[in-house]
Amino acid sequence: MTALPERTERRLGLVIDLDTCVGCHACVVACKGWNDQGYGAPLSDQDPQGAAPQGTFLNRVHSYEVLPESGPAQHVHFPKSCLHCDDAPCVTVCPTGASYKRVEDGIVLVEEEACIGCGLCAWACPYGARELDLAAGVMKKCTLCVDRIYNEALPEKDRVPACVRTCPAEARHFGDLADPESDVSQLVAARGGIDLMPEQGTKPVNKYLPPRPRDGWGEDTDVLAPFLEPVAEEPQGFLGWLDRTLGKL
Repeated sequence: MTALPERTERRLGLVIDLDTCVGCHACVVACKGWNDQGYGAPLSDQDPQGAAPQGTFLNRVHSYEVLPESGPAQHVHFPKSCLHCDDAPCVTVCPTGASYKRVEDGIVLVEEEACIGCGLCAWACPYGARELDLAAGVMKKCTLCVDRIYNEALPEKDRVPACVRTCPAEARHFGDLADPESDVSQLVAARGGIDLMPEQGTKPVNKYLPPRPRDGWGEDTDVLAPFLEPVAEEPQGFLGWLDRTLGKL
């Protein structure tokens, strides 16, 4: 079994804004593409064009319809990947030590050469963030793109996870959540960032920013009403003449 570090020097992670995520899946495609050519072995697909396609993805987007206590239902897109927990059960349950949490930045990784594909880490993860790559026979997970964020050959703006760099809505943010002065920490403080399933006691590093309340959305509000109001009581000009003429027939 692998022991977790008592503390980490940094806590690198993601802050995801559920208010601005549009569910376009650009982050999913970018993650799949980068990890097919970067860190670790490619993420395999099985029968991708067939009737029952399967594939390994490190990041997925789920969509839900949420009904507030008052007002109309809201459609919320919920991206999910490894949350790089401080108290990561996937690490402590691993029988070979393949899963581990780095002291220098808090990123949880898998040493693929040591992984035997037993799946215990997937059972232990309460978030369903690990996937067994059927072709490689090992567990796969989000790495926060360790081969990007420390790569000095890349322009500085590209030294962020592929999902963050790609998001067209800028709903994904990356940084050190151990630093209260970092942009991500200040964003969490300002917007009331929350943990996913805090009752599990895993202390996830990644945070979610909840959707903002929609101003003026009450029980009697019809969001389509402004678009359905008539623009004129009576037809004017040629259309008015045509309407009057046809009315006499």
